Amino acid sequence: MRKGTSIASILHGADQERGLRPGTENVALIVALGAAARLAQEALPGLTDTLLQRRDRLHRLLADAIPSLQLNGHPDHRLPNTLHLSFPGVSGRALLQEAAGVAASLGSACHSASDAVSGVLAAMQVDAAHAAGSVRLSVGRATSEDEVAHAAAALVQAWRQLAA
Repeated sequence: MRKGTSIASILHGADQERGLRPGTENVALIVALGAAARLAQEALPGLTDTLLQRRDRLHRLLADAIPSLQLNGHPDHRLPNTLHLSFPGVSGRALLQEAAGVAASLGSACHSASDAVSGVLAAMQVDAAHAAGSVRLSVGRATSEDEVAHAAAALVQAWRQLAA
């Protein structure tokens, strides 16, 4: 907090944190956070490679089966776990409702509850038709190769049913 900034305390009872917060710091949780950060730092390089491989496999499986599937974003410079695609000729919302067992999101993270074209997709010059079919897929540390194959198969089957 900047010196001279006046902030009223919302909790009262002691003078920790210059009178703004009562209570003793939870040393055990602070130490645990440090240990978790160290473990994450050690695991990150290998995890990044695994996420990239699973994300790219999911993309390949979908692109091989769906003509005109569009990648939204840079082909290389993007998060290792996230795949943002536009499925041609279908609504992303309908696709996800039809794709059994697939948990995914629509549009961009900040507009997943809206059918409007997000500002991010608009800035990328994604047209309204492609934006309507956009889906954000993510893989995680626990995502298995079988789950990637299942998600791809379910999405392809749902796309084929809707696009027919």
